[in-house]
Amino acid sequence: MEEDDGVRDNTVTHSPTNSQQTVSDDDEIDYTTKPDFYDPNLDDKNEQWIHKKRQGLVSDAVLSCPACFTTLCLECQRHEKYLTQYRAVFVTNCKIGNDKVLKQNTSRSRKRNRGSERSDRHDTNSTNIETFKQVCCSACSTEVGVFDQDEIYHFYNVLPSEP
Repeated sequence: MEEDDGVRDNTVTHSPTNSQQTVSDDDEIDYTTKPDFYDPNLDDKNEQWIHKKRQGLVSDAVLSCPACFTTLCLECQRHEKYLTQYRAVFVTNCKIGNDKVLKQNTSRSRKRNRGSERSDRHDTNSTNIETFKQVCCSACSTEVGVFDQDEIYHFYNVLPSEP
């Protein structure tokens, strides 16, 4: 019987790269060595990075996309009445959709005079049209809020986390 360069038949007992090995009941796993992907200082490094990015500013929350968890905003202010809504000026990973524009008729004088009993009939009838553009996550295109004409982002579909 002749051997063909050390191969007797077509059956392979080991994987070509030896990356797959079977573990029998007799083998013990050594838990004293930590995996290569573990970094015990990673949380401290992340905290230093976020403080550097914020430049000492305080935020009510860090906002993330609800679909892909991409960070959208590091500095925002929570709405006083609607607690799941936030507004911000500086954002990341957001794109403004110019194809979908929302318009809303508002009376600015009525908002201003809500607490006062005195109001001028001419002021209550004057209306302004506010335009809002759709804001989406740039990673997955999920709608996360709107962008107003004063260049302020209003987030309503986001995941807030502790700053």
